[in-house]
Amino acid sequence: MSDFAGMEDLMQDFLLESTELLSDVDNKLCELEKRPNDKALLNDIFRGFHTIKGGAGFLNVSAMVTICHRTENLFDKLRNGELPLSSELMDVILDATGVVRGMFTTLSQGLSPAAPDAGLLAALDSALAGNLAVPAAPVAAPVATPAAAANTPDWNVLHAAVTKAAAPVASTPLPAAAVVAPVVEAVVETPAMPVVAAKPAPAKVAPQQGMASAPPENTIRIDTVRLDQVLNLSGEIGLTKNRLTTLRTEILQGNMETHTLRSLDEAISQLDLLVSDLQNAVMKTRMQPIGRLFQKYPRLARDLARQLGKEVELVITGEETELDKTMIEDLNDPLVHLVRNAVDHGVESSEERISVGKKPQSLVQLSAEQVGDHIVIEITDDGKGMNPEALRRKAIEKGLIDAETANGLDEKQCLQLIFLPGFSTKDQISNVSGRGVGMDVVRTNIQKLNGRIDINSEQGVGTRISISLPLTLAILPVLVVRACNQPFAVPLAMVREIIPIDVSAIQEVSGRPTIVVRDEILPLKTLANLLNWAPTQKPQFGVLMQSAEKSFILAVDSFVGRDDVVIKPLQNIRPKGVAGATLSGDGSVVLVLDMEDLLSGQADASGSGTMMLRNADNYSY
Repeated sequence: MSDFAGMEDLMQDFLLESTELLSDVDNKLCELEKRPNDKALLNDIFRGFHTIKGGAGFLNVSAMVTICHRTENLFDKLRNGELPLSSELMDVILDATGVVRGMFTTLSQGLSPAAPDAGLLAALDSALAGNLAVPAAPVAAPVATPAAAANTPDWNVLHAAVTKAAAPVASTPLPAAAVVAPVVEAVVETPAMPVVAAKPAPAKVAPQQGMASAPPENTIRIDTVRLDQVLNLSGEIGLTKNRLTTLRTEILQGNMETHTLRSLDEAISQLDLLVSDLQNAVMKTRMQPIGRLFQKYPRLARDLARQLGKEVELVITGEETELDKTMIEDLNDPLVHLVRNAVDHGVESSEERISVGKKPQSLVQLSAEQVGDHIVIEITDDGKGMNPEALRRKAIEKGLIDAETANGLDEKQCLQLIFLPGFSTKDQISNVSGRGVGMDVVRTNIQKLNGRIDINSEQGVGTRISISLPLTLAILPVLVVRACNQPFAVPLAMVREIIPIDVSAIQEVSGRPTIVVRDEILPLKTLANLLNWAPTQKPQFGVLMQSAEKSFILAVDSFVGRDDVVIKPLQNIRPKGVAGATLSGDGSVVLVLDMEDLLSGQADASGSGTMMLRNADNYSY
């Protein structure tokens, strides 16, 4: 049973607004670390915690009020210049935001969150008192020091640490930190001692656990202008429907005059236009700025860089680019892994960068832009890049490929080895990487979204990982063509024009057929051979297509025309080059082609996979 019975709507509104507010606070905290004296940032963060505390107080979430109140007081001192901002203090503040985020997850399940960790509260109190010390280091060192000095263990302290009982007075005086370290109660009662910040590790796990276990959002914010557009179009469709009803009545009464038929044609054309506009307007209501997803990553990069002892700046561009909400949710896990990979594997430590003449602080860039009907997301770093030969050797060592296959790979194909299940460049497993379960899952998740992932890397310069995704998975404009007596749909965004194929215009370049179109030499590929089907007739038309990296002519038997289709995935199977299926107007099944996937295996194909017209009666592809 929910702890907030009768308040579910209020709780949902609170969680929606407070989660966005806390994400904004996290980003501003990362900015504040670069500009610690920025009064505007300090005031914004103070107001953020104050707003969350107010909402939590209204809902009687006392645990959240407790931690937000302490953090709010801390920022009150920071903005008044009573405290300096240090990295250790920022760690404690970020731990507090992580705990609050974890409480949001608990509240979303209808439960009251438990009281905050006593060590974190003690650290906040110590920070308020201005006595915050460097965390973690004092814990292990003092325990080992007396043993090393006296060459004998203090059995009383050891017994107290194991049984969690109060330690008797030691026969040999020990430093204060050594006595306090195993006794948790002393940490809480004496917040000013150096050991108070010794519990950051559990608190730092909280943010990641909170984000990982958070249920997907089932609400969406829509601009009222877009809703007004949907309403207006619905009204126009209603008027057109009335017009069609009147014309139908006239025709049933025997009025088949030219004027009536022309009016019917005009009404149907208007209805087609309105339905198309309504379709686009409804799809736009699902579009959300990808910045809502990107705003989680500065905190992620900052925390991981601190953990690894690196200096990393994450720069985000293109936050206003819009993408379907369901795709934004499914993109989170792949992007989290890619950002972590860039910080962990991609960039070097400050010492390594200085030794090779680079700036101590590394740069990781996360960008998004719309290209046609696709969105391109890139994660770029200025690190050491990838060594294709090292990747080849590592794949052989792990038994993922044999030596003969590895020797036949070029540099581009060697980079693709990181997508193999079980591949990792780390020899030791850590809590960050080394298990080899990352990049293959990333590629699988991207392919589920009908997307592609590509890698470019240069040693000593850096690595760029590009993800290409459709803007939405619901409706796709296509050109329907025919090959081997079967209709196929190709994305209309890739189509430049349709040309007739003249055998005399085909020329061979490096053993491959090409056609010159307006002084541009374009390779000629047949759809039948790309699908590994036996051709049934000589292709009559060529579809000039433009992909992200290349232009080519796709030879087809004939074409049907343009259409807007709803893609349905093929259950349990995904043939190469097929994104899904749809139904045509006559009820036949049409396969929707993923041209990027279809062409991926043709990049280095020989002429046997392309069209070689010998004569009108004898041809091969």
